[in-house]
Amino acid sequence: MSIQKVFEDFKSLHVLIIGDVMLDSYIWGVVERISPEAPVPIVNIKKKDFRLGGAANVALNVAALGAKPILCALIGNDIDGKKLLTRLDESKISKEGIVISEHRPTTVKTRVIASNQHVVRVDEETDAIANQEEEKQVWQRIEKLLPTCQVVIFEDYDKGVLTQSLIEKTIALAISKNIPTVVDPKKRNFLHYKNVSLFKPNLKELREGLKVEVEAGNQESVEHAVAQLKAKLNAQGVMLTLSEHGVYIDYQNEKVKIPAHAREIADVSGAGDTVVCIAALCVALNLSPYQTAALSNLGGGLVCQHVGVVPIDKQELFNEAQIEFA
Repeated sequence: MSIQKVFEDFKSLHVLIIGDVMLDSYIWGVVERISPEAPVPIVNIKKKDFRLGGAANVALNVAALGAKPILCALIGNDIDGKKLLTRLDESKISKEGIVISEHRPTTVKTRVIASNQHVVRVDEETDAIANQEEEKQVWQRIEKLLPTCQVVIFEDYDKGVLTQSLIEKTIALAISKNIPTVVDPKKRNFLHYKNVSLFKPNLKELREGLKVEVEAGNQESVEHAVAQLKAKLNAQGVMLTLSEHGVYIDYQNEKVKIPAHAREIADVSGAGDTVVCIAALCVALNLSPYQTAALSNLGGGLVCQHVGVVPIDKQELFNEAQIEFA
């Protein structure tokens, strides 16, 4: 399939994104002196900003590529939850799958950035597992929305929305509807994603999840660990991101290593969200493992050139993809 056709076909896809949403809060300023109270910089604030983060950033990436994101998540009945809903409205992202909880806060990550330097991050959150009523409400949304989609993304940040039961029921429903599932995992549920289509850990998550030592530069150890993970999960495929070493995919009886592109890296925040979004769209279109890994690798690198969490620029990705696949 040509790159032009791939990008055109993205527009036909509906994507169900299930997981942990958050509000990314930014405080931008300048540092001109050190505090007399402690050896820390004093940041003179110039601007504040709120952005969609976590699973909501995956939804932004899906929308940026022309597909329709449908977000399924838990937020708190608080001021930050209202801000998140406002941002969803502004981005024209469906709120149909959002459950508002009286028992947990909306996750907020506040980053203080001065002169393009990340000074500190402050997190407001809970990682408590969703209670029975919360899980029931999320599952009701999934049952209704999943059959309308062409692919499901699990965006797991270990904040408690994705329970083992919810994961298992969702995968079973997706398999019964012949809808592929793609996972961006974290530690707590790492081995609960049995029978998925594509599992996308980074190297740190792979090491922690399998409790093995793997060196990114040692291709033999990478391939062995990925094969081990694929067998444990009975997954159709595993795509391992290796930062500056690129991406390795074992999927559809193909094993492909894609090197990273040389770039000026400003901020790696949100790169995994972009990678899983592109991978999921490629899986939905039944693209080859090479195309899936190469496009995902390009997208992850491109967003790292920007400060803060930003969605992929479709035209920028298309321009680089034309060169990559020429």
